[in-house]
Amino acid sequence: MRLILTIMKIKIFLFCLLTACRLHAADYLLEAESFTNKGGWVVDQQFMDLMGSPYLMAHGMGTPVDDASTQITLPVAGTYFIYVRTFNWTSPWHKGKGPGQFQLTVDNKRLSSPLGCDGTEWLWQAAGKITAKKPQITVSLHDLTGFNGRCDAIYFTTEEGKIPPTDVSALNSFRRKALKMPDMPESAGQYDFVVVGAGIAGMSAAISAARLGLKVALINDRPVLGGNNSSEIRVHLGGRISVGQYPELGNLQKEWGPTKGGNAQPAANYEDEKKAEAIAKEKNITLFAPWRALKVETDGQKIRTVVAQHIETGKELMFNAPLFADCTGDGTIGFLAGADFNMGRESRADFGEKTAPEQADKMTMGASVQWYSEDKGKPVGFPKFAYGVEFNDKNCEKVNMGEWTWETGMNYDQINDFERIRDYGLLVVFSNWSYLKNGMKENDAYKNRALGWVAYVSGKRESRRLLGDYILKESDLTGYVVYDDGTAATTWSIDLHYPDPKNTANFPNAEFKSIATHNTIYPYPVPYRCLYSRNVNNLFMAGRNISVTHVALGTIRVMRTTGMLGEVVGMAASICKKHNALPRAVYQNYLPELKALMTEGVGVKGLPNNQQYNQGGTLKEPPTGK
Repeated sequence: MRLILTIMKIKIFLFCLLTACRLHAADYLLEAESFTNKGGWVVDQQFMDLMGSPYLMAHGMGTPVDDASTQITLPVAGTYFIYVRTFNWTSPWHKGKGPGQFQLTVDNKRLSSPLGCDGTEWLWQAAGKITAKKPQITVSLHDLTGFNGRCDAIYFTTEEGKIPPTDVSALNSFRRKALKMPDMPESAGQYDFVVVGAGIAGMSAAISAARLGLKVALINDRPVLGGNNSSEIRVHLGGRISVGQYPELGNLQKEWGPTKGGNAQPAANYEDEKKAEAIAKEKNITLFAPWRALKVETDGQKIRTVVAQHIETGKELMFNAPLFADCTGDGTIGFLAGADFNMGRESRADFGEKTAPEQADKMTMGASVQWYSEDKGKPVGFPKFAYGVEFNDKNCEKVNMGEWTWETGMNYDQINDFERIRDYGLLVVFSNWSYLKNGMKENDAYKNRALGWVAYVSGKRESRRLLGDYILKESDLTGYVVYDDGTAATTWSIDLHYPDPKNTANFPNAEFKSIATHNTIYPYPVPYRCLYSRNVNNLFMAGRNISVTHVALGTIRVMRTTGMLGEVVGMAASICKKHNALPRAVYQNYLPELKALMTEGVGVKGLPNNQQYNQGGTLKEPPTGK
């Protein structure tokens, strides 16, 4: 009898163990960005630091996009409950169902639940259940509206109600385990110099260093290069090159800068292919795109390793080098490494800046979602779109396009609130256009027009500014206080943006238009000490995240200027390699060598400066005797 009971207990134990194993084995996590066929959906990685992952988005400007699809193999055949991580993106402004609706299709069976239109945050939404007769299935995302429905991940489980965590930290741990990601990323190789960010500044830093003999890794989190000057954002190159003490700086941009100017113009104007070819032909540069740098490992006051993740496959790589350059715009690498930084506006007393506010605050210049419409020659409809921002004949914008002045988020955190900032940019574009098409009585000027392009990658002006051994301030610029370590000349006026009072009156605390104030300056050589971190000893920076005050950022932030500063960083990196030195030592011990390199330049000489660009106003002549 005891033997029989023992055998029964063993059978029960084995049955429970087998059942538990089956339930565990039947869980499957599908990351949406990994779909093999994206259809009309786009990969959006802009907020993956905050919400844990890139996602797919149906950016159809009011027209449903083509289905995205992929094939997967579930652990076993059987009945699965499906949960989708999604977000009702208009919920900050509109209570009720949102416009970003889509459905899930599994093996040609469309599940009934509309997704993406409920809740107020990123959440796991029940999508229904399926019975898979075989483990191999095809999964598709079917867009219903064209209004930016978004899907982060799809979770299949045999246990109803079992969903992954919602907390981002716990969810990241869950993802790593579910996707069997290794604890140690694969090495990308050893480099002399790692540049993170391939906007104009990062491209220039990488090419400059490569031509001076360094082995360079260039990491960019989008598939196209150029940052704000790419076809994804479409901002013209601003500022002047070939001026100041070192006129050979800027020659690189003559090689691959677009010949046409203007904001919010057709994609071809920004010549993405020319930028890609410029990087591809440099034998000392290895490009990693699209990879987003997410982690930094330090050794004392130095960066040892940067870890980057592919925005579609999720694979991680680690990059080791003695020198790094943060050209991310947001100062991401510096922030992760513990670099000192400022964000927002300093007080007038902090640096004696007359343009600064009396009290320091968190206000920044905003981010722009640019757009334009096209005349189709016949009437074109547009869906009614009203999700919390009301337009009428008095407050609507009667325009055919929107460029830099369509600027949002000045009073929000440009890092932690950036998805909200971008989404509000989309919301007001669609809401205003809907009113012009459907609500305004005298709208003959708009009947034949359709949205031709709306950016979903937002053009950001300001966030973190990493602090160097010197912080450039307003009185340096306006008083022409030139230092011995002056480098490339900034030429743009001190151009600071503020909420447009008229727009604020129409939309209190929800403005989406800006004005700019300009203070013309002399061509001013930016000190080299602004281009490296004061407390992360092997970190350079180039771009809008260099060591300046908010006011001084108004001039150095334009791309022709940041590109030249990138060239200088590449030159300084070559000196560091030559002498086995750190960035600060270039200023302390090797400044004559840097000056010689800046005098010679690294670009092809003699090319015409024939690009159409915005110069930023009439320059003042340097004061007599200076």
